Amino acid sequence: MISTSDFKTGMTIEYEGNIYQILEFQHVKPGKGQAYVRTKLRNLRTGANIDYTFSAGEKMEQAMIEKRKMQYLYSTGEAYSFMDMDTFEQIDIPAERLEYEKAFMLEGMEVTIVVFQGEILGVNLPEKVVLEVTECAPGVKGNTAANATKDAILETGHRILVPLFVEQGDKIIVSTIDGKYHSRA
Repeated sequence: MISTSDFKTGMTIEYEGNIYQILEFQHVKPGKGQAYVRTKLRNLRTGANIDYTFSAGEKMEQAMIEKRKMQYLYSTGEAYSFMDMDTFEQIDIPAERLEYEKAFMLEGMEVTIVVFQGEILGVNLPEKVVLEVTECAPGVKGNTAANATKDAILETGHRILVPLFVEQGDKIIVSTIDGKYHSRA
């Protein structure tokens, strides 16, 4: 059991039958009344972010999350297959659980699978990935406006905005946190 005074950013807790990761927290001691802890939590099962306020000193279970390095093998359309690099054990994750992540995954890529008591919660991608631009409109000559961008389609099928100098066939670095162009590879 842990108390709200033990909270740290990134910690995982089990509360009301759900598993949450603490994104932000703030201890508040008003001039009148009882102290409380204001938090921003991410539900690890659904991916939803919520704001929640705990009473100061409230106790809950700490969720012991296991993280396993695995390699993405292939997709069948309904599921994505991953292999543990140490034991060569293979697991399948349903496609609907990886709606956002699939835009950045390439076959052979190493990812981290998040597991809680045998239940697969999701996939953590590297912070930045290198992807090839497969389709891109040519840059318009004379368009020198600051931060001018154009649409590009990556090898995973993901559509992204890129600067005008990026061409078809270029390899670019994409941030998996916000899904935006970062730089050329």
